[in-house]
Amino acid sequence: MKIEFAASARKLQGKGASRRLRNDGRVPGILYGGDTPAQSIELDHKELFQHMRKEAFHASILTMNLDGKPEPVLLRDVQMHPWKARIAHVDFQRVSADRKIHMKVPLHFVNVETSPGVKAGGVLSHVANELEVTCLPGDLPEFIIVDCSSLTLGHSIHLADLQFPKGVESPTLRRGGNPVIATLQVPKAHVEEAAAAAAEGAAAEGATPAAAAPAAAAGKKDEKKEEKKG
Repeated sequence: MKIEFAASARKLQGKGASRRLRNDGRVPGILYGGDTPAQSIELDHKELFQHMRKEAFHASILTMNLDGKPEPVLLRDVQMHPWKARIAHVDFQRVSADRKIHMKVPLHFVNVETSPGVKAGGVLSHVANELEVTCLPGDLPEFIIVDCSSLTLGHSIHLADLQFPKGVESPTLRRGGNPVIATLQVPKAHVEEAAAAAAEGAAAEGATPAAAAPAAAAGKKDEKKEEKKG
């Protein structure tokens, strides 16, 4: 998915200038990276806010039309207003086609409902929803697929179980790590119900001898009375 947006060079600096920009519906930002010095920029808040709602905007190579000149960039940081739905500042990084980038991409969980564990009443718990990858800009995926089709109750999917697109690597795996990505658990309510049923069964079994004792004692008393009469 190709995403383009417009930006302009920002000449005025300082808190006062940034405040005036925001009051005019603009967002101050910075563009850095590559062999070019960092540059202050400004963007239209409405356009940027709409793009921010797209998952791909946070994990894709974007095309910034800076004063009409297209430039490939990555979104690196967004600062929001403390209590308003307003973007306060944004950072972008230039990218080069021949230089690897480090990026967090979202995880998409598929075949959840058809997995044996879910069919047996289990619930999938997401331990991670995004993953750091290393690759060339042209190989950057919009997301990584997590296939849950064979997941059974009580089992987990680890990082090493994932299939990475060609040219995409995981720094965590390279360092020897293999964290859990998702696990299929029995719902807490089911566990509590099973425990309660087991407790009731144990209580019922334990009550049988106690309930039978008075009846047995009464039977012996009746026998003694009959003997005296005889």
